[in-house]
Amino acid sequence: MAETALQLITKAYYLSQVVSRQLQVVSGEQVSDGLELLNALLDIKGSDLRLIPYYSYAEMDTVNGQELYFLENVLSIDSLTFNIGVVRYPMKEMTRREYFATGRVDNISSLPFSYRQERCLGGTNLYLYFLPAGVYQLKYMAKFGLTNVSLTQDLSLTYDGYYLEYLRFALGEYLCLQYGATFPDLASQKYKEIRKKLMDINPPDLSVIKRSYFNSYPAIDWQMVNIPGWVPN
Repeated sequence: MAETALQLITKAYYLSQVVSRQLQVVSGEQVSDGLELLNALLDIKGSDLRLIPYYSYAEMDTVNGQELYFLENVLSIDSLTFNIGVVRYPMKEMTRREYFATGRVDNISSLPFSYRQERCLGGTNLYLYFLPAGVYQLKYMAKFGLTNVSLTQDLSLTYDGYYLEYLRFALGEYLCLQYGATFPDLASQKYKEIRKKLMDINPPDLSVIKRSYFNSYPAIDWQMVNIPGWVPN
């Protein structure tokens, strides 16, 4: 069922009891305040990735010789690979110091086996090194989220009903702070309950891959034998 930002704002006002459902309607100025607070809320939630439960698998193509790519609405990249034909190769995420502050030749074009992600306005900047020597298909698992919406935007196209319910309670609390009101006790208890449940939905993958090597060369197994072409170190 569709739910616009305006509908969510109206429900949040009634939940907060700043506006009485039976006696009042949400006015134009209140709608404007509500939209401003909703966008501020979405922006802040984007900094707390534990409360963004949505992982999505996306694909894009590199551009020959291009290092920087903007990924709209991407809050965090969990994994990144590139393809040569049907073969998928892993990429290593570098720290900020490793990527930007260590010695290297900047204009080498080759296979882009290293990357760095940096949050920016409206999404994430993705840096690749080496510079892609051709067009490669990138595949990444990432957390996505909206940071700015309009009144008529259908939020149900991006968020499930349970997350919209969470946003309704969170916005209701924001509205109470804005208008100097007290958030109702029962609503506050329910908000904490919903927030706690969100922590357990799609937690980050904290598993560790451990391999044993008898020498400095990559181990060769049946899977690797059947993959032609370049093998990462």
